[in-house]
Amino acid sequence: MTDLHRFDVLIIGSGLAGLTAALHLSQSHRVAVITKRALSDGSSNWAQGGIAAVLADGDSMDSHVEDTLVAGAGLCDLEATQFTVENAPAAIAWLRELGVPFSLEDGELHLTREGGHSHRRIVHAADATGAAVQATLMERVRATPEIQLFEHHMLVDLITDRQLHDDGGKAPRCHGAYVLDTVRDEVVTFSATHTVLATGGAGKVYLYTTNPDTATGDGIAAAWRAGCEVGNMEFIQFHPTCLYHPHAKSFLITEAVRGEGGHLKLPPHLGSHRFMPDHDPRAELAPRDVVARAIDFEMKKHGLDCVHLDISHQSPEFLQHHFPNILARCAELGIDITKEPIPVVPAAHYTCGGVVTDLAGHTGIAGLYAVGETTCTGLHGANRLASNSLVECMVFAQGAVNAIRTAPAATTPPALPLWDDSRVTDADEHVVISHNWDELRRFMWDYVGIVRTNKRLERAAHRIELLQSEIQEFYAQFHVTRDLLELRNLVQVADLIVRSAKLRHESRGLHFSRDYPNLLPEAKPTILVPQAR
Repeated sequence: MTDLHRFDVLIIGSGLAGLTAALHLSQSHRVAVITKRALSDGSSNWAQGGIAAVLADGDSMDSHVEDTLVAGAGLCDLEATQFTVENAPAAIAWLRELGVPFSLEDGELHLTREGGHSHRRIVHAADATGAAVQATLMERVRATPEIQLFEHHMLVDLITDRQLHDDGGKAPRCHGAYVLDTVRDEVVTFSATHTVLATGGAGKVYLYTTNPDTATGDGIAAAWRAGCEVGNMEFIQFHPTCLYHPHAKSFLITEAVRGEGGHLKLPPHLGSHRFMPDHDPRAELAPRDVVARAIDFEMKKHGLDCVHLDISHQSPEFLQHHFPNILARCAELGIDITKEPIPVVPAAHYTCGGVVTDLAGHTGIAGLYAVGETTCTGLHGANRLASNSLVECMVFAQGAVNAIRTAPAATTPPALPLWDDSRVTDADEHVVISHNWDELRRFMWDYVGIVRTNKRLERAAHRIELLQSEIQEFYAQFHVTRDLLELRNLVQVADLIVRSAKLRHESRGLHFSRDYPNLLPEAKPTILVPQAR
């Protein structure tokens, strides 16, 4: 018999957004947190740089808002931006109360500066802020009896009125989710009055990414299938500086290295020329899209596999204090950053679009909320400002918490149909799934990367259509596995990215098209609406 779990709130995802919501809601609700691998395996744990908040004398809320709007290239929602900036200091204070060990200087928070920021306002824990924050939150969550953790549980699909055959004429509602228990290898049913998607982004749709293997767009794809609007999926942020080394997988060289004086240079045979001043007056402190395109341009111009990021002019003591993890990881690979530059390449880093929500995390389906990188809140516009993501997780999680706490009292939950596995078979399709995964990531990198063209997008669309047909056949015939579910979600997200990119006939922020190199006079978001809605 398939299991049925009942909770007040089901939170899908265990990054900063999900755990923030869980800890706040545990004071008044029975909460389940599901995560498809271990609790610490999400993107938040990988975040190096820090969290942006106005805390220094001489800085201002208006300045942080303005920096965000400039980076967002005209597409940021002003209300969402102001909401985030105004609530950021309280979010930092909450983390300090929980005991997060932020870096201090003379007893005060050490604030660093990153690209696109006009002031030092980045709170950090050396160069591993995400790990420090996650470790603290995970300890609190594990010690909270009102929160039940379900590790190695992966979202299959959301349960809405459509599954209950009861969607005639009324606003759709979410009643929970079908979830694959990957240890027991069976699908279980979660019933919840409120469901919160906090599943992170979709960086694994690209061949090169700074994201962990869990970043497969699960929440975005599931929300789209359920009938939610998705916005601005063409805006994929490529981090300019991912370590280039055959034995280093997805190792990010934080923005703060450039914030603390790192220079981007061509290799020695090209004179070690510092090239960023040739591309932008802000040089290495330009927004990420500018820096990523500049690196991409120089690599293609000179036929390079990578460029160099040089911070060796700083003292070894400075580097050990500010970047101990980068120093140690590079040393393991034979790179002494105190004496030589770091080889770097751009890599897919952050999904600026996602499930469309309001300031309280509401989606277009009652009872379904979304927070964190899964969403399109309007904060990031056409390009995310550095270190605005972790604070968005907390601020919008708190918004969703407030909405859930003040929602009307729950009615008796409907009887949910259990997952039917009777008509599927077990089949060893791992080779086919692995091949399709590799094919998808490679053609997305080649055709839908930093620089795009109409012809490349059409090629990608054609390949996606073929993959969708094949995956639908697998999904209908075979027992679901994590690999199959992740591939299904990645192909869906790839389709949303390509469809959105084809609709934007301009170059703005992270979307750069050779066929439409100019800005349109009016900035408009790209909103996709499911046909089945």
